[in-house]
Amino acid sequence: MLNFNDNPYCLAPMAGVTDKAMRLICRRFGAGLEYTEMVSAKALHYNNKKSFELFDLADEAAPITVQLFGSEPEIMAEGARLAVEAGAAMLDVNMGCPVPKVAGHGEGSGLLRTPETAWAIIRAMREAVDVPLSAKMRIGWEERDPQIVDFAKGLADAGCDFIAVHGRTRAQYYTGRADWSVIREIVEAVDIPVIANGDVTDVASARAIREATGAAAVMVGRGALGRPWLFAELLADWRGEPLPEAPSLAARAEVMLEHARLACHYKGERQAMQEMRKQIGWYVKGLPHAAALRRDASYLNILEDLETLLTREGLRD
Repeated sequence: MLNFNDNPYCLAPMAGVTDKAMRLICRRFGAGLEYTEMVSAKALHYNNKKSFELFDLADEAAPITVQLFGSEPEIMAEGARLAVEAGAAMLDVNMGCPVPKVAGHGEGSGLLRTPETAWAIIRAMREAVDVPLSAKMRIGWEERDPQIVDFAKGLADAGCDFIAVHGRTRAQYYTGRADWSVIREIVEAVDIPVIANGDVTDVASARAIREATGAAAVMVGRGALGRPWLFAELLADWRGEPLPEAPSLAARAEVMLEHARLACHYKGERQAMQEMRKQIGWYVKGLPHAAALRRDASYLNILEDLETLLTREGLRD
């Protein structure tokens, strides 16, 4: 079982973002538990090659959990078996994705509306595999669900080893404030560790969510976009060590390049650089001429394009 006392800071699963390159960069800066992008259990059932590639964990250190999504207990159980056979050492069930093409089909946060199905999925997966199992959930559909604590207790009773709770409803998507008080209610109601998620962007907010919720661990999502060094700051604070200095412009440029090189290595240069366009947009947020940098980043096709862009803007020699 995970020991969150060693490192309580987790990298959230984010579709199209937390690929191998992102995970490796965040781990280098001190991220603890990391999640893959969500993977369709049904796609694994049909032996979809791209879905299996989403959790290629070669060259990565534990702990990493593979996140599956779906709404059919039998298919989720089969997906769990296939994922474990392919190398997954931990599994998570997505019960929080708010996008219509997922939630509208009863998957992701759609499972909040069918508690019995959610619990059946965990029971089926628990019977199918003998690895740590968790779920990541929200606190309701349109508004805070008055039965959400019972929903979480049902997950624990069905076999979850821990759960992550995003303090927003499905209707909020990623807007407004996360309700940390609901996370605390769940922490106090279940006898398994809870990871608190929502609005963690710096050391102060990380301290605040720990104090407000009493959670065993903290999940960082959007706060780490373009700022993987945030994990170094959080971990130093947790250990009572001096906070590292914010990276210089040149250091930030080198992290961007390291991220891009990793992406190129694992995905091929053209695909990687197209996908890096949004990552570069996050990295340059707040920098001088950020708008122009984002614009020019939208034309990146090869690694040399990024090197040229950063050199031209004076961010590297």
